[in-house]
Amino acid sequence: MDKSSALEYINQMFPTEASLSGVEPLMQKIHGEIRRVDASILSAVRQQSNSGTKAKEDLADATRAVEELSYKIQEIKSKAEQSEAMVQEICRDIKKLDFAKKNITTTITALHRLTMLVSAVEQLQVMASKRQYKEAAAQLEAVNQLCNHFEAYRDVPKIMELREKLNNIKQVLKSHVFSDFSSLGTGKETEETNLLQQLSDSCLVVDALESSVREELVNNFCSRELTSYEQIFEGAELAKLDKTERRYAWIKRRIRTNEEIWKIFPASWHVPYRLCIQFCKKTRKQVESILVNMKEKPEVATLLLALQRTVEFEKELEKKFGGDVPTSDIGDDIEEIGTWENNSQNISKIRKKYEKKFAAGQESGENEKTGNKDLSAPGAGFNFRGIISSCFEPHLTPYTELEEKTLMERLEKVVQEETWDIEDGSQNNVLHSSTQLFSDIKKSLKRCSVLTKNQTLFNLFKVFQRVLKAYATKLFLKLPKGGTGIVAAATGMDGQIKVSDKDERVICYIVNSAEYCHKTSGELAEKVSEIIDPHYAEGVDMSEVQDEFSAVITKSLVTLVLGIETKFDNEMAAMTRVPWGTLDSVGDQSGYVNGINTILSGSIPVLGNLLTPVYFQFFLDKLASSLGPRFYANIFRCKQLSETGAQQMLLDTQAMKTILLEIPSLARQTSTAASYSKFVSREMSRAEALLKVILSPIDSVADTYRALFPEGTPMEFQRILELKGLKKADQQSILDDFNKHGPGLTQPSVSAAMRQPVPTTAAPPMVITNQATAAGFIANSEDVLTRAAALGRGAATTGFKKFIALTEAAKDRKDGPLRRLFNA
Repeated sequence: MDKSSALEYINQMFPTEASLSGVEPLMQKIHGEIRRVDASILSAVRQQSNSGTKAKEDLADATRAVEELSYKIQEIKSKAEQSEAMVQEICRDIKKLDFAKKNITTTITALHRLTMLVSAVEQLQVMASKRQYKEAAAQLEAVNQLCNHFEAYRDVPKIMELREKLNNIKQVLKSHVFSDFSSLGTGKETEETNLLQQLSDSCLVVDALESSVREELVNNFCSRELTSYEQIFEGAELAKLDKTERRYAWIKRRIRTNEEIWKIFPASWHVPYRLCIQFCKKTRKQVESILVNMKEKPEVATLLLALQRTVEFEKELEKKFGGDVPTSDIGDDIEEIGTWENNSQNISKIRKKYEKKFAAGQESGENEKTGNKDLSAPGAGFNFRGIISSCFEPHLTPYTELEEKTLMERLEKVVQEETWDIEDGSQNNVLHSSTQLFSDIKKSLKRCSVLTKNQTLFNLFKVFQRVLKAYATKLFLKLPKGGTGIVAAATGMDGQIKVSDKDERVICYIVNSAEYCHKTSGELAEKVSEIIDPHYAEGVDMSEVQDEFSAVITKSLVTLVLGIETKFDNEMAAMTRVPWGTLDSVGDQSGYVNGINTILSGSIPVLGNLLTPVYFQFFLDKLASSLGPRFYANIFRCKQLSETGAQQMLLDTQAMKTILLEIPSLARQTSTAASYSKFVSREMSRAEALLKVILSPIDSVADTYRALFPEGTPMEFQRILELKGLKKADQQSILDDFNKHGPGLTQPSVSAAMRQPVPTTAAPPMVITNQATAAGFIANSEDVLTRAAALGRGAATTGFKKFIALTEAAKDRKDGPLRRLFNA
């Protein structure tokens, strides 16, 4: 215990003076405890002293025991060495006897086998001289096995002599066999009845000889069989492309005629298979020579017939000899391109397709695992497909040219026969010419895929691209045209486009057909990439064609918007002719509003029924982005507005807003209602705000304008004062007050913009950055400037990408106002 703890303990034991009387007893108790502890320590010290003495004694005893054990181990080891020496001395003579016995046994066995070998070689020599092939084959097998036992004695003279003699016998057998086989096919087999049996037995001898002998024999036989083929078809009469089919008839007839005779060959030799391989190689060489040496281009019909017969022959060989024949039907896959099916059917077909691919992949994986196969065996890796037909590949340019010519002629015909209408009950609203065009393309693809899947198919795919681009151009040219203006300069389109109800339907059909072609061209590229050789698969791409059809879709929809706008021209003009300054009372909505409602009620249901929701949404966005600002700008084109006239126009504005908001319900496409409603409300609220400024009292008109149009301009405010009917003198004081409080952005005067002449040539594109800016540009009587502003602002909607696609596509045109705009 430290000092502080000791003090605390003492204070705790003796807290008061009265308790000090217990000090003496406590001291006695502590002294007694000290004596007991000292006694315990003394006892422990004595006990430890005794234990140390005993431990030393125990250690000494253990040391003596270890020494005794070590001595006994050394003694046992010495006795064991003596015993081992005694045993080796006893067994030394026995080991010599064992070695002698083993050597004698080996010698006896070797001598016995040598005797057998000498005897077998002599018998084999006799059999060889007598052409006893069946017996010689068995004897040769035995001799070969005996020779294997003497591999270790190759340098022994007697063994060397026997081996030399055996090799000579083998050469004799080989020469006899080759000599006998040389008579095969000469007619002797019909004269000598036992010749075929003798040749069959000789095959056993060939199997017993080295494998190189069998290869040489089969090659010689195939070359001899094809000698007459070369002589026949190298002549001037048959060395022609139109005689190609007769080549394949010759080999098939040859195999069929000699089928029974060729049974003398063992099945493991695959003689017909090897014969067909050599036939294909020789035929390819001859056909390639014919194609190269032709002075003029071959007729396409002759070329394709020869190629078709060649491909059919290769397929027959694949089937006959068990090669890798594709299990999937390419024709069925091609027929799926551009078909209209529900989702469940598509899912089912996709599942089956990939199940087949997975099974084929597993099978090919197992084949790879099996490893080294004999390529001389049927189905072991040699592929007959393309072994001959591939030589036609560099010479098929006339075929692709003919296919392109045929497709282009078909395109012209189907476009000329196109009614530009859809039969009642049609579900896809796609023009017949588009489906017919892809039907012709699928037929062409099937024809080519049967013949080749290499460069020619890739060239044909390029033809498909050109044909589809030509069709996109024809759809592009079918769209209605009109006059020129700034909209034409900005978009590559006509500014004033008059469209009838039939024209509107045709435009919708063009949109749907272009979308169908966009989708189907992608499917076509996917199918071609699956069919074509993998070396060309990366170049199979339809993105350029799809961009062409996207441009057609965009131009069609913008044309549709401009056509609907053109119908509003009379109503907008009627709006400016209303005597707004002399109206006595506010009544029902004006006649021009009813006219706009009638136009929309007649067109929108048809458009909503024909267009898909995506494109109808794009159309609505474009229409709202154009009609709202146009209505706003048209207010400035009116003359003086009285309070009653402004109230009537405000009522008309609300009616216009209601009409625009009801467009999705007219088309029965409510999915676009939410976003479209916000868009319309934003566009029309500016016209409502403008009329509220006009209705405000003179003393607060500046504050009202500043509150509702934070970015308003003095020039626009001046035009509002003119609409209110204020004289120039009265306007000046209000304008001065407005300018003191800081106007918004500085913009050109509305009246000045109205007085400026409309340019008749292409001008730089106008970019409207915000809604307030649009009010600063008021069009002439034809509203061209207003439409350009509306389209500029509409580009910020969901159709921006399509608008850009249209602009990029229009750049490539050789003429037109947009081309001149880019060249300026």
